[in-house]
Amino acid sequence: MKIIRNSLLLLTAGAVAGCAHVDPNPAFQELANTVRLRTGKRVQWNRGSAEDAEAQAAVASLLSRPLTAGSAVQVALLNNHRLQASYEELGIAQADLVEAGLLRNPIFTFERRLPGQALEADLLKEFIDILLLPLRKRIAQAQFEAAKLRVGHEILSVAAEVRAAFYEHQGDQQLVDLRKSVADATERAAETALKMNEAGNLRDLDLASEQASHAQAKIELAKAQSEAVQTREKLNKLMGAFGTQTNWTVALRLPELLGGEVSTSQLESRAIQQRLDLAAARQQFIAEARGRGIARAEAILQGAEIGAHYEHEIEGSVHSIGPSVNVPIPIFNQGQPASARAGAKMRQAEQRYLALAAEQRYLALAARDKMLLSRRQVEYFKSTALPTRTRVTEESQLEYNAMQIGPFQLLQAKQEEVKTGAESVEALRDYWVARAELEKAVGGSLSGKFISLQSESKEATH
Repeated sequence: MKIIRNSLLLLTAGAVAGCAHVDPNPAFQELANTVRLRTGKRVQWNRGSAEDAEAQAAVASLLSRPLTAGSAVQVALLNNHRLQASYEELGIAQADLVEAGLLRNPIFTFERRLPGQALEADLLKEFIDILLLPLRKRIAQAQFEAAKLRVGHEILSVAAEVRAAFYEHQGDQQLVDLRKSVADATERAAETALKMNEAGNLRDLDLASEQASHAQAKIELAKAQSEAVQTREKLNKLMGAFGTQTNWTVALRLPELLGGEVSTSQLESRAIQQRLDLAAARQQFIAEARGRGIARAEAILQGAEIGAHYEHEIEGSVHSIGPSVNVPIPIFNQGQPASARAGAKMRQAEQRYLALAAEQRYLALAARDKMLLSRRQVEYFKSTALPTRTRVTEESQLEYNAMQIGPFQLLQAKQEEVKTGAESVEALRDYWVARAELEKAVGGSLSGKFISLQSESKEATH
């Protein structure tokens, strides 16, 4: 009877544990805190609450004003539907975690035999389920942490991609304006050349050269316009904008270089400690390692049951009750395949973690080098190339005023100055894009302080 009572106590405990509540909101708030610390922006999980309407109103307000890189990021974090879909991973992972802490439902069997009307009943519970419940909860906890970190990584990646796409489009739009000024200048030169040719003051070869320059300028303008359209649509996609939401504008000029660059001496260690996808890979390795510890026991004891058996014989009104145990005999399958499979999964997770760590190092260094190179190019344009071209234009204007050169030489000088200006804009655009890529590589804003995962957890509790 003591065994029966213990079995019933276990089943009762399982019934009480079944009254579990699945609430992913605390995990999302922790992620929201991480995003706020690293980007300065907020996120909103649309689940039919009053805050959802507030978020959409904030999106409309941001889109009604000229976008900045920061406001574009905020729009995406509130409006990107792929991000909203990824937030649901938290709900799925939380449900898996809660389910891992629940005992499986017991099995009740009832049998009545005729004509003697004998009766048998069994109440059984899988023994392995009771034995391994704490270990399964630890595995599910690591898998839940991995899922949470993967969602956080996706949020930060989208933020960095939006920032890069914004600078791409802003730079392309500025290039359209410059290409248009070149096309206008070449058009005026071609018209002047045509009049001079008709008056017999210009050779056919010179006329053809001016017309060819105008045609080339129109081609470059069309190419710039096409690239601006493509980068605008790319930004629309990342922000989740559609319909009237796509009628936004941006400031006409890229921001200038920052006065001082951030230190790049510890980018590798910063990336290793801050990247959430790397932390997620580590948690996945922990989950696989814990799973390996119970894999063989699960395989051998699968189907083992403990419970109570009741039997009633009509003849003589005999009643009997006692414990019931069903245990598989490991003759054919002794758990080696399950153990080998779990070991392979653990080693696979370990190698993926190490490969990702090496990849993060490469991405951080490559993005750093690209940013610093683009910065040097912008500085050279500003200090040397542009002033030199401006001086050539000014000297050409003086000589034209003195009737020492013709109008075409002056227009050529101005075209070359605008061309150099366009190249400097390209370099500045590449700098800001590279800076956004570096932020993605290190897992957070470069201008903010270094924040490890441990620091974020401490701050979230205050």
